[in-house]
Amino acid sequence: MSNFQSKSTRSSAFFSLPPPPKTKLGIHRQLSKEAGLHVSPICLGGMSIGDQWSNLGMGAMNKENSFKLLEAFYEAGGNFIDTASNYQGETSEKFIGEWMESHGIRDQMVIATKYTPNYKMHDDGIKQKTQYVGNSMKNMHLSVEASLKKLRTSYIDILYVHWWDWETSVKEVMDGLNYLVVQGKVLYLGISDAPAWVVTKANQYACDHGKRTFVVYQGAWSILQRDFEREIIVIGCTRLHAVCLIHARTTRCT
Repeated sequence: MSNFQSKSTRSSAFFSLPPPPKTKLGIHRQLSKEAGLHVSPICLGGMSIGDQWSNLGMGAMNKENSFKLLEAFYEAGGNFIDTASNYQGETSEKFIGEWMESHGIRDQMVIATKYTPNYKMHDDGIKQKTQYVGNSMKNMHLSVEASLKKLRTSYIDILYVHWWDWETSVKEVMDGLNYLVVQGKVLYLGISDAPAWVVTKANQYACDHGKRTFVVYQGAWSILQRDFEREIIVIGCTRLHAVCLIHARTTRCT
C-alpha cells in the first residue's frame, strides 16, 4: 500500500502544474496555426537596440543599456525579439547575439530578423553596394549569413522579407527562402510591408510547388495609421493566421 502511495505521489508531482509566470509576458502563445512556435504576447522591437542611429533621430542605446533592456524583458517572461540586418548600423543584431551568448539562452529565445534593406549602407569600406539590398537571392544569402554571424547562432527562428522590392520575382524569393529552411538556417518565414495580393501570390506559389509559405505578417497599425485594416488583417487572420503589429505590439490575430 505504501509503495502504491509512493508511486501515486511521484505521479502527481510529475503531472502537477508549473507555477504561474511572474507577469502576463510569460504566458506564451502559439505564433500561428501554421507555426507551432510559442512566443510571448509582446515582441521586443530591436530598432533602438544598438548605438549607431542616434544622429538619425531613430533612438539608440549603448551596449550596457541594451543589455539592461534585454535582461528586463527576459526576466519578465519575454522570449520574442525582432530585429533586422540593417538596424542601428548592424549593431542591433550584434548586441542581441552577444547578450544571448553571454547568458547561454539562445534556444530559449525566438529571434526574428529581416533582409531586404541595404545593411552595408554606412560601410565606407565597400565601394559597390548593389548586391546588399533588395529581395534577390544574392542579397538574401549575404544578409542571412551576416545575420547568423552577428546573432552568434546557427539558425534564425523567423526570417522576414522586410518589404517587396518590385523587381525580384515571387519564384526567386520563395525558392530562395525555402532553400534556407531546407538548410536549417531558417525555421519560419514571414513578410512585412507588402500588399495582400503579393502575399497571396507568394503563398500560392509555395503551396503549388511543395515549398514553405509565409506564416506571419508584420506591419504598422495605430489609431493614426488605419490602412492595415482594409486587406492585411483579413489575410493575416484567414491565410497566415498571425499578425505582428508595430505600435500596437500584439503577435496574434484571432
